[in-house]
Amino acid sequence: MSDEEYMKLLDRAFANARDLASNASDFVIPKVDSLIQGNKTIIRNLGVLADKARRDPKEMARYISRELGVPAGVEELRLIISGKFQAAELDMRIQRYFETYVICKECHKPDTKLERAGRGMLYLMCEACGSRYGVKNY
Repeated sequence: MSDEEYMKLLDRAFANARDLASNASDFVIPKVDSLIQGNKTIIRNLGVLADKARRDPKEMARYISRELGVPAGVEELRLIISGKFQAAELDMRIQRYFETYVICKECHKPDTKLERAGRGMLYLMCEACGSRYGVKNY
């Protein structure tokens, strides 16, 4: 194969390849599926949110409870919150949870895990890039 043929093949390969430098990710934070019944708000897709975050549903429930300042409980992968809350407000809290406790600040990937070390210390460890940094305990 000549150098000219090789360069043509290389140009064609680069033209057909997707842009590797872009930070575009196929990771999408799911929207909250909520329902207000009386004085309670029910998040029906807590299991989906927890699976996407790779976190325990009870930990997510504890975070949401603290953020909203009201008691909350988990029943059959649904979160039952005391009080009436609109879906937009719940989406904002879930977005903040993912940005703080799920998505790596270095490589922006959701391949992380939370690790507790000592009293009150919580670390976010990225399995993709290896970074580790402290986050606020909830």
